[in-house]
Amino acid sequence: MTIRQTAIFKFFHGPMECGKSTLALQMDYNHARQGRRGLLLTKLDRSGQPRVTSRIGLQRPAIEITDDTDLRQLVRHHWDNGEHVDYLICDEVQFYSVAQVEQMADLVDEADVDVYAFGLATDFRSQMFPASRRLFELADEVERLQVEVLCWCGRAAHLNARVVNGTIVREGAQVVIGDTIGDDVHYQVLCRRHYRAGQLAPTTNTNHAALTTHH
Repeated sequence: MTIRQTAIFKFFHGPMECGKSTLALQMDYNHARQGRRGLLLTKLDRSGQPRVTSRIGLQRPAIEITDDTDLRQLVRHHWDNGEHVDYLICDEVQFYSVAQVEQMADLVDEADVDVYAFGLATDFRSQMFPASRRLFELADEVERLQVEVLCWCGRAAHLNARVVNGTIVREGAQVVIGDTIGDDVHYQVLCRRHYRAGQLAPTTNTNHAALTTHH
């Protein structure tokens, strides 16, 4: 007897501020409304809490993933306790391990669990995160989110620059948690031209840039 594969493995990616976490929460809500049961997962959310948070104010409690988490065992634990799992929503997936991406594929192929992954493709050096690279290789569908994020110059922005004390940096640890505003270390989404030039908004345009970028 041939079992028809119906589950899907999908990766949604885009720069900071493009609405990835908002879409993750909306998708979880839509599936739950239809009576499906899922797990909302995250790793190193900007809030510092086990939550999925969006910059427009939406948020929900989530399961915090660590490097030691086996996603297959996590799902099996819920099944063993009589809680069926139809899908996983995996936010901040760029911080997951490559092994955990392989586990997502196992759950889709072997357990018929839908997996929807949301995250950045590239880091502050414009290089791909290892987990994101593996998602490009394994996911059934890869979708770049179309919510437009603007550079301070008004062009479409796709690259995440790390800013330390007002200067773009190109070296350092791949993972340093920060938001797009405030703090000595933060991130700014730039177009390719200004990312490569290492050019932030002129001081006189700072307020205008903030309004344009974070609207």
